[in-house]
Amino acid sequence: MLHHIPNILTKQQVQFIHQEMHKVEWVNGKLTAGTLSATVKQNQQLPEDHPLTHQLSTLILEALGQHPLFLSAALPLDIIPPLFNRYENNEAFGFHVDNSIRRIRGSQQRLRTDLSCTLFLSEPDEYEGGELVIEDTYGYHEVKLPAGDLILYPASSLHEVTPVTQGCRTASFFWLQSMIRDDANRHMLFNLDQTIQSLRVELGDQHAEVMKLTNLYHNLMRKWAEV
Repeated sequence: MLHHIPNILTKQQVQFIHQEMHKVEWVNGKLTAGTLSATVKQNQQLPEDHPLTHQLSTLILEALGQHPLFLSAALPLDIIPPLFNRYENNEAFGFHVDNSIRRIRGSQQRLRTDLSCTLFLSEPDEYEGGELVIEDTYGYHEVKLPAGDLILYPASSLHEVTPVTQGCRTASFFWLQSMIRDDANRHMLFNLDQTIQSLRVELGDQHAEVMKLTNLYHNLMRKWAEV
């Protein structure tokens, strides 16, 4: 399932990121692409080992850890530190699938990439083209979100970034391993959690039905979670 998670970053945080990015020289995005992906990838990235990449990654990870909707939808076990890219002058990234296993930067730890994340850092009216197109069983979905918003989708999906014909599209991208490997199970838990949150507001935390559904949620987590 695809999840639009709004307001991961504030507009002030997005502005700060842009100001800092202008101070750094970008590199060819093919440096971090797999063998097949490199043939269809044309973009630029912040150097993976640059201090600014680490600084901005930390900012985003802290924001994610405080965002209830992201945590509910992703149920993250661990997150690969975010990277940053930009597209301009007809740059694009053709249809590809993300690597199933990735190494956490600066360590030997490897994660299974259950979910892919794109955090938009440019407003939609700042560039033309540049849609993130994701294929699933229901067809193709074009995504172009406000700056500070994130799209969360299965890493197993074929996806592309269409050519940016005017302006510049900047984003952060990263992957995570979820406590719940199966996408359908994860989505059921998300719907159940959102229902519980609504009922807590309407009925109160101690209402019998709220307690029953909360018990069901945690028992399903015990059954499905990998930690």
